[in-house]
Amino acid sequence: MFNVTLPKIEPKRLAVKLSSVGERSVRNGHPWIFSDSIVKIPLHGQSGDICIIFSHTKNKPIGVGLYDPRSPIQIKMLHSGGGTNVDSDFFSEKIERAYALRTELLDSNTNSYRLVFGENDGFPGCIIDIYAKVLVVKLYSAIWFPYLKDILEKCIAMLGVGTVVLRLSRMLQTSGSHGLSDGKVLYGSLPEEEIDFLEHGVRFSANVIKGHKTGFFLDHRHNRTQVARFAKGKTVLDVFSYAGGFSVHALVQGAVEVTSLDISEQALEVARQNVNRNSFTGTHRTIAGDAFTVLAQLAVEKKRFDVVVIDPPSFAKRKEEIPTAKKKYAQLALLGSQLTASKGMLVLASCSSRVSEEEFFEINQTTLDKTGRPYKLLKTTNHDIDHPVTFAEGAYLKCGYYQFLS
Repeated sequence: MFNVTLPKIEPKRLAVKLSSVGERSVRNGHPWIFSDSIVKIPLHGQSGDICIIFSHTKNKPIGVGLYDPRSPIQIKMLHSGGGTNVDSDFFSEKIERAYALRTELLDSNTNSYRLVFGENDGFPGCIIDIYAKVLVVKLYSAIWFPYLKDILEKCIAMLGVGTVVLRLSRMLQTSGSHGLSDGKVLYGSLPEEEIDFLEHGVRFSANVIKGHKTGFFLDHRHNRTQVARFAKGKTVLDVFSYAGGFSVHALVQGAVEVTSLDISEQALEVARQNVNRNSFTGTHRTIAGDAFTVLAQLAVEKKRFDVVVIDPPSFAKRKEEIPTAKKKYAQLALLGSQLTASKGMLVLASCSSRVSEEEFFEINQTTLDKTGRPYKLLKTTNHDIDHPVTFAEGAYLKCGYYQFLS
């Protein structure tokens, strides 16, 4: 069935006791147990071993997780509220529940979606994306190798996908992954690395072998359609455009001119290709350069756009980067306001989980208030339905739509 021999690992069962803090975390359904919360665990546990967590008071199971000795989050929780069998049926039920949450999206002329969103769907450190008939599984932890075959067999049978591609985190690429490599086609064939797919009827492609993450950013799908509604007959600036998601939707919905700005010429070429997959009457332009520098220069030149979309990469991947990230968000809000035309729309987004939603919108409000331009916050959005959030740290995406009144 598979093109390669998938790992055959028989996980051990480990009896675990936690500190009171750890127990409280399990009872609250949190998916992460840090090493400093582990009071007792058998020696020589391996990645993917099944941790049965017992309470101190009644010595009964209160939850089940997977052991990850190489991570500070040493137990990734799968189940809370007692014990359970971690087997093919267990994962099959989880995948069915995840799929049920996405059915509404699949009725919208869309065949690309996130089937499994890590911890939020009960699969910590595992992402599964679908692009047409191609399934891409990305692993961030070795805990999943013992269960990979069961999970993929279920997905193939349930979804009828013709191809399965494995993507590995940098850590797994360098630490040994049971003979598996990043970009390996595990099932079926893949004549072309670029896979065409639909997003609300708009055509895109994803490089599932070499592209960032699994090949495309699916989380902003609903924001791309929102921006497109404002773009008809308008000029649009798409900052940090990457593969041109916002740009393409805007052009398809009737924008007269769209400018895609990204530091990567390679990304802009992908954006141009995605634009050309669709029919439109407007004009598409590209600018390669550092966003902060280019935006400042455009402001000096008094360029104005009816719709400005600023969707930067994460500025705060570590705690110590948070202050700098906040300054950058303020800079972008100011530059964006300077480039947004009279009665135009400024769309500001953040994917930095370490900068909270409250902090991000406060930064934007403070910055825009200082400009003296009257504006109205029309709406705020978060994740699309295929990116459900079930714990606080699982929320990262936030987006605000600011309509200037003059």
